[in-house]
Amino acid sequence: MRLSEIGVRDSKMLSDKRRRALYEDIASIADEVKISAISASEINEAMAAHISVNELEAKHFSALFDQIGSFAHAIYLDSPDVIPERFGQRFSMNSKKPTKVKGIKSNASIKSNYTRVIAEHKADARYPVVSAASIIAKVTRDNAIKQIEKKLRTKIGSGYPSDAYTISVIRKHLGNEKFEEHIRNRWATMDRIKQTSLDEF
Repeated sequence: MRLSEIGVRDSKMLSDKRRRALYEDIASIADEVKISAISASEINEAMAAHISVNELEAKHFSALFDQIGSFAHAIYLDSPDVIPERFGQRFSMNSKKPTKVKGIKSNASIKSNYTRVIAEHKADARYPVVSAASIIAKVTRDNAIKQIEKKLRTKIGSGYPSDAYTISVIRKHLGNEKFEEHIRNRWATMDRIKQTSLDEF
């Protein structure tokens, strides 16, 4: 209720200034805030081992959930999977805590004190707690981008595949190990960048 009162919304609907202000408010309201960053190198290694990004996210989500000290009656996940229940199931399988995924039938016995897992598309636009998480994640990511820019001593844009400036910077620095340390090599966008570069010769 308090999250709704302070005006949390899907982070994409808020300005950077508003997100940062809400970040502080959320941190003061929440009993616990857990953050986990997945590096480009971890994604590259996982995909080389045929582990999907969705599986990797489910693993990180469940690890954060397992770190929470207090009992949660329900947990809400913004599913990146086209089948939300499948993402919820991946999350549940990785967690050490007793959980039950909404929409998944199970014959296994569940302890009475289990956490209900609700995985849905666009959950950040429907549930204030997920909106709050999206704000925390976005501010954390933006800060990480600034740190990378500081390290590389150059602007890199937003880092999103829709950002033409980011694409141009990556194309300019292909083969530069300092830059590639921060790039998902196993990425459709990266494949297109490399192909375009080859076509220029």
